[in-house]
Amino acid sequence: MTAGKYFNRAVMALDAPHVGFVVRETPDKIVVFGEKNERYDIPISEIQHVSKNVLIGLNFSDIAKKYKVDRDAPLPTSKYVDPWGSDGKVDLTEYMKRYGKTLFNKGVRIENEDHVGHVMKETDDKIVIFGEHDYRFDVPKSKITFVGRNVILGMDWDELFKYKVDKNAPLPTGEPVDKLAREEHDIIQKRKKDEDKKKNPDKTSEVIIKRMIEDNDSASGNLEEKNILDLDTLSTQRQDRFWDALKERYQYNTSIKRGQDFLRKHVSSKISLVIMFVDLVGSTKMSMTLPADKLVTITRAFSHEMSSVVESYDGFVLKYVGDAVIAFFPSGFNKYLTCDKAVRCAESMITVVTTGLNPILSKYDYPALKLKIGIDEGENVVVQYGYDRSSQIDILGYTMNVTAKITSITGPNKISVGENVYKLLHPNTQERFELVSNLGDDWKYVAPDTGKIYKVYTFK
Repeated sequence: MTAGKYFNRAVMALDAPHVGFVVRETPDKIVVFGEKNERYDIPISEIQHVSKNVLIGLNFSDIAKKYKVDRDAPLPTSKYVDPWGSDGKVDLTEYMKRYGKTLFNKGVRIENEDHVGHVMKETDDKIVIFGEHDYRFDVPKSKITFVGRNVILGMDWDELFKYKVDKNAPLPTGEPVDKLAREEHDIIQKRKKDEDKKKNPDKTSEVIIKRMIEDNDSASGNLEEKNILDLDTLSTQRQDRFWDALKERYQYNTSIKRGQDFLRKHVSSKISLVIMFVDLVGSTKMSMTLPADKLVTITRAFSHEMSSVVESYDGFVLKYVGDAVIAFFPSGFNKYLTCDKAVRCAESMITVVTTGLNPILSKYDYPALKLKIGIDEGENVVVQYGYDRSSQIDILGYTMNVTAKITSITGPNKISVGENVYKLLHPNTQERFELVSNLGDDWKYVAPDTGKIYKVYTFK
């Protein structure tokens, strides 16, 4: 493929003169940003003709049906990387190492968390953002207030538009914008050379690799210590909040707005999600023994802290049903990592309850909290019950039903996962689960692809 063959060209469908512009190309796909908030990841095999424009050999409705993706989804890489590695050893850093130390490829949001676009180029003092409506913004790095999964800019829309430039303008370095495509080509070639070196390492390379491993082992000790300190701090903060809440000096303020905002972009469509049900065990007994105000405070604390853990793992809270929290994690283009993240989130939830909330409850002679968590993955339908923007948005589908049932057969302080999730977990994590041999007579769920009874696995 010629580097830059499609980049920055307008895209047409058989029945539509303008679909959008190519903002990125890989050896097998083009990423097209539409005029509004649309994004289409279209296989190069669907391209019928290339001249001034790129003609896709499909009607617009077919493009939207087959290749429309969430605008916030990670951009496709030039080559798929198995996060677990062919030898079965976990290497989560392999998945992100290509862009791990840069801002490139990250989503960009302004201070009210509205999505702006993606970082397509990073220089010493600026980031180049390709966004909605074919906009391009060259923003100084001094305007960045936070970098995590997304780059957060400390500004509103009005200020952002001060940095709007023509999408074909030269890069801040003075180079032509087509250099973005050439850089992609260079990265591909460099990776091929690196892979060849790995297959045929010389002695010098072995020495360098050995030193890198030793340095990494030394550094990892410091990182582990820092993580422990951070976890201790978070646990203390949670206990302080809970303690003050029981003394009526603090009120929890929990919201599902973040999850509703995400789902609003997918109303009346199907989307792959990892669904999680978190159910408080023994709440009926508590309702009979605790004063109403204390029961409400404990339930609010449980819901708030579980929601906090979900968001720390890049998940979203769908809703609260009684004493249960229902959350979801967008599967994205790498379900391995999403499923792994959901299981780690569930483990953190149990830790928060057992080491954070329960010690406070014991001081008041209140019963200790226990929870059970069910997780499954699959396609779901996003539905909005009313026509106005503020009406509730919910998720419907087979996966929701299966996850609810999985949770109901899970033991206290245990995590259970459906067959779809179990298959995507790393082998080391799979070993911590065991097959549930007796699902009960009323278990009627089957695997859609095989027609056989759908399997469930629970923590040993």
